[in-house]
Amino acid sequence: GKKGKKGKKSGKKGKKSGKSKTPTVIDGISTAEMTKEDLEEHVNRIRDELQREREERNYFQLERDKINTFWEITKRQLEEKKAELRNKDREMEDAEERHQLEIKVYKQKVKHLLYEHQNNISELKAENTVQLKLAQDEHRDEESELKKDKRRLKVDLKEHELANQQSVKELKRHYEAHLTEVRNDFERQAQEIEQKYEKKMRQLRDEMDLRRKTEIHEVEERKNDQINTLMKNHEKAFSDIKNYYNDITLNNLALINTLKEKIDEMKAKEDRLEKQMAEVMAENRRLSEPLRQAQDENAELKRTLANYEKDKQSLKNAKARIKMMEAERKKLEWEHEVLDQRFEKLQEERDELYRKFEKAIHEVQQKSGLKNILLERKLGTLADTLEKKDAQLNEVLSASNLDPTALTVVTRKLE
Repeated sequence: GKKGKKGKKSGKKGKKSGKSKTPTVIDGISTAEMTKEDLEEHVNRIRDELQREREERNYFQLERDKINTFWEITKRQLEEKKAELRNKDREMEDAEERHQLEIKVYKQKVKHLLYEHQNNISELKAENTVQLKLAQDEHRDEESELKKDKRRLKVDLKEHELANQQSVKELKRHYEAHLTEVRNDFERQAQEIEQKYEKKMRQLRDEMDLRRKTEIHEVEERKNDQINTLMKNHEKAFSDIKNYYNDITLNNLALINTLKEKIDEMKAKEDRLEKQMAEVMAENRRLSEPLRQAQDENAELKRTLANYEKDKQSLKNAKARIKMMEAERKKLEWEHEVLDQRFEKLQEERDELYRKFEKAIHEVQQKSGLKNILLERKLGTLADTLEKKDAQLNEVLSASNLDPTALTVVTRKLE
C-alpha cells in the first residue's frame, strides 16, 4: 500500500513536470515521440534548406553584379553622349570665335578700303568728269549683280539653316529611339526576373504542400500502430485477469469438495460452519473486486515505472538534440533574415539607379533643348547682323561713286 502511494506520488510529479515543460513540436510531432532517424532526417532536411538558401544567395549576388554591369555600361554611354555634346558646344564656340575674328578682319578691310577710297576720290576728282556717266552706268549694273548675289547668299543661308535644323531633329530622334530601346530592355529584364521568382515561389509552395501531406500520412500510420499496440496490450491484460479468476474459482470448488467430505464427521458443527462459510463467501465476494483493482493498479504502476525511466532517458536525449537543433534553427533564421535584408537592399538600389537614370536622361534632354534654342537665337542674330553689314556696305559703295575698275577691285578684296 505504501509502495502504491509512492508510485502514485511519483506519477503525479512526472505529470506536473511534463505540464511545466512542454516538449518542442517539430512537423506536428513532439520531440519526445520522435526517433533518432526522424531527428536525423529533420536535420538533413534543414541542411538541404540551408544549402538551397546559400545557392539562392549566390544567385542574387550574380544578379546584382549583372545589374551593376548594365548600369556601368549605360553610365559610360551617357558620359560618351555628354562628351559628344560638349564637343558640339566647343565647335559652336569655335565657330562663334572665328565669326567674330572674321568680322574684325572685315571691319579692318572696310576701314582700309575707306582710306583708299578717300585717296582715290581725291585723285579721281582731278581726272576727267566725262567718265563719271559711264562709271554710274557700270555701277548700276554691278549694283544689280550685287543685289542678285545678296539674294543668292540669303537663299544659301536659309538652306544651311534648314539643313542644320534637320540634322538637329535627326539627332534628337536618334537619341530618343535609343533611350526608348534601353528603357524597354530594362523593363523586359525586370519582368523576366519577377516572373522567374514567382515561378520559384509556386514550385516551393507545391513542394512544401506535398511534404506536409506526406508527413501527415506518416503521423497517421504511427498513431494507428500505437492504437493497435494498446489494443493488444489491453486484450492480453483481460486474458490474464480472466485466467486469474478461473484459478480462484477452481480453488474454491476444491475447498467445497473437501468440506463436503468432512460433513459427516462434523455434523455437530454444521450450522456454525455453514454460517462461517456464508460469511467467508460474502467476504470473498466483497474483497474480490478491490483485490482485482489493486492487482490491476499494481501492474499498471509497474508498467508506468518502467515507461517512466525509459521516457526520462529519452527526454534527456531529446532535450540535448533539441538544444542543438534550436541553435541550428536560430542560425538558419539569422542567415535567412540577412538574405532578405540583402535582397530588399538590392531592390532599393535597383529602383534608386533607375530613378537616377531617368533623372539624368531628363536633364540631358532639357539641356540639349535649351542649347538648341540658344543656337537658333544666335543664328538669327548673326543673320540679322549680316544683313545690316550688307546694307551698310551697299550704302558705302553707292555713296562712293567709284568707277567700274575701282569698284571691281574693292568687291574682289571684300570677297
